[in-house]
Amino acid sequence: MAAKKDNNKIPAEKKSNLKKEKASKPNFDELLKAEKDKYLRLFAEFENYKRRTAKERIELFSTASEEVMVSLLPVLDDFDRASSEIEKSKDNEIFNGIILIKNKLFDSLKSKGLSEIEIKKGDDFNADIHEAITQIPAPNKKMKGKIIDIIEKGYKLGEKIIRYPKVVIGN
Repeated sequence: MAAKKDNNKIPAEKKSNLKKEKASKPNFDELLKAEKDKYLRLFAEFENYKRRTAKERIELFSTASEEVMVSLLPVLDDFDRASSEIEKSKDNEIFNGIILIKNKLFDSLKSKGLSEIEIKKGDDFNADIHEAITQIPAPNKKMKGKIIDIIEKGYKLGEKIIRYPKVVIGN
């Protein structure tokens, strides 16, 4: 009977090898958990990618016309100068024609997102939205740090300023 007991016993080396194999092989639940984690991370990364590209596409469409708008701003300035000179000559027909064309051009640009930055003489100077060309002595103490004259109008395309208004400020 002693011989039978020896045959049923597993040698110590084989026992340690079996324990190592069990320890080195992850069980099914661990593998499933790891794969789910990989899947969730990959899915989240893809969702972030979709969101980022959609945002970039919207920004591209909203500012794609920026170069064209910037190149047309001098034309609007020329219309302003022409209308002020023609107004001095008191020729109403030409003046009305120039104003009509100017308004049609500005309305077309406005429909594409262009807007004029509203400023007037006497407003406080704000370096974030105004560009100071020069400073001159203020005509009175109330005009110190305020806009004395507007040299060139400023424009925004959507929320982005594409040309800052050029102003003269009092000191």
